[in-house]
Amino acid sequence: MEALDSIFSNKIRCSLLLGVFLLFASSAMSLAEPRTHQHDFVIQATPVKRLCKIQNSITVNGQFPGPTLEVNNGDTLVVKVTNKARYNVTIHWHGIRQMRTGWADGPEFVTQCPIRPGGSYTYRFTIQGQEGTLWWHAHSSWLRATVYGALIIHPKQGDSYPFTKPKRETTLLLGEWWNANPINVVRQSTRTGGAPNVSDAYTINGQPGDLYNCSSQDTIIVPIDSGETNLLRVINAALNQPLFFTVANHKLTVVSADASYTKPFTTTVLMLGPGQTTDVLIAGDQPPARYYLAARAYFSAQNAPFDNTTTTAILEYKSAPCSPNCTNGPTVKPIMPSLPAFNDTATASAFTTSFRSPRKVEVPTEIDENLFFTIGLGLNNCPKHFNKTRRCQGPNGTRFTASMNNVSFVLPNNISILQAYQQNIPGVFTADFPANPPLKFDYTGNVSRSLWQPLSGTRGYKLKYGSRVQVVLQDTSIVTPENHPIHLHGYDFYILAEGFGNFNAQTDTKKFNLVDPPMRNTVAVPANGWAVIRFVADNPGAWIMHCHLDVHINWGLAMVFLVDNGVGTLQSIESPPADLPLC
Repeated sequence: MEALDSIFSNKIRCSLLLGVFLLFASSAMSLAEPRTHQHDFVIQATPVKRLCKIQNSITVNGQFPGPTLEVNNGDTLVVKVTNKARYNVTIHWHGIRQMRTGWADGPEFVTQCPIRPGGSYTYRFTIQGQEGTLWWHAHSSWLRATVYGALIIHPKQGDSYPFTKPKRETTLLLGEWWNANPINVVRQSTRTGGAPNVSDAYTINGQPGDLYNCSSQDTIIVPIDSGETNLLRVINAALNQPLFFTVANHKLTVVSADASYTKPFTTTVLMLGPGQTTDVLIAGDQPPARYYLAARAYFSAQNAPFDNTTTTAILEYKSAPCSPNCTNGPTVKPIMPSLPAFNDTATASAFTTSFRSPRKVEVPTEIDENLFFTIGLGLNNCPKHFNKTRRCQGPNGTRFTASMNNVSFVLPNNISILQAYQQNIPGVFTADFPANPPLKFDYTGNVSRSLWQPLSGTRGYKLKYGSRVQVVLQDTSIVTPENHPIHLHGYDFYILAEGFGNFNAQTDTKKFNLVDPPMRNTVAVPANGWAVIRFVADNPGAWIMHCHLDVHINWGLAMVFLVDNGVGTLQSIESPPADLPLC
């Protein structure tokens, strides 16, 4: 009888253990299941006080910067955007691949008509195979000066970082602030043809920091403790300015950029073009104290004004010493780092050429489309019917412009390019963007003034689905050479090489890294230099490639790739959503 009782009790115990195991297994599986995150963005005017003045700034949900969105790789985002501001608006999810969901990409008049005041639109998309730091921002006029926020993609549930798990994570959004309405700033520039007024401050998480008036009480504090290793997610959300970033007395180990992991390397200074992100590990290995994090301009254009101020936040050790009689925390003055000179191109180049993928990658070696795009500024002669004094305030009575391959890009204003492309609506764009410059010249030399005035048009370049594409991006010295952060929507790409001077197909191809080139969504093309990128056109739609200095977008430094559908549903763009805004 005792033997029978023992058998039954063992069976019950086994059943209970099996039940507990299955419960844990099912809960673990449910944890690993992709989630759908729903958010509401209300675009509205909000009083924001900076630099002693209150500006009625356009914000999301009254927040500046806007809300941080956190998801896992594989999750879906559903964001309803309601426009309660007085300007048209769209939201771009910078760096998200948008596989087959180009309608959610966001650039105004490229993939959608804008959301009019009083209107709304719901962006729906799934994050596929991406991890790291991205961000979102307005893609309409200069609204992204204040309408932006972080988009953090964590690994899938159960997965981990390919580096030591940090004790804590801090997101740092670098921005630009005007003591004016940014929309008025760009409208004045468009009206006069001159360069827009430069910003009055740079910011870290919306705050200028200790070196500006009326700002020190709100300076951002970044906590750390001795022995910790923390992750800093640095995003350049500035409108028009590449930025150097550093932390006093601390080294930074780069582990990711543009939501692609990198082979770790250590540096003391970062350079980020607008649109770029860089994740770094920072160790609490210095004497407990307060240390400034600081950012200032990397400015490569010649003889042009720029904002030469410095924004700061404070890296504060928990055990930082307190000055005598202080009761509200440490008041010991933070240690200031040394930053590179504003025109230190050597430091910028040393940083950007340090990136590698963590391991060997599959780079397209056979090329179907071998493209060569010049990028740069220009000057239009003053139209005869313009008042020269008021409307042509560029150099020598001209109007600023910009172009790729001598085409200054013009957005449509009554329908989006993607709608026209998908629905075969004529008269909106032409598919004849040149694969090469219409005229070969000494791009970085003394360029004839006859080449300073580009043509204008809405011209795209067609790509067959699956085509393997190489683009040489060549800066020019027209007006001035400049470092251009070139961003491609809908794609990541490999950066094979970069260099200075004119690209030479015979000699520079030997410099190509075809083993472990870095993957990015925005490439900083060197001033008076070039960069070469490759990607596979596996995402159908209309994808704008543009300079992420917003002043240059306004002047026309952009083009559009028109990628055909492939075979079957999974190689075709989805149907447009029912609530796609009308023009």
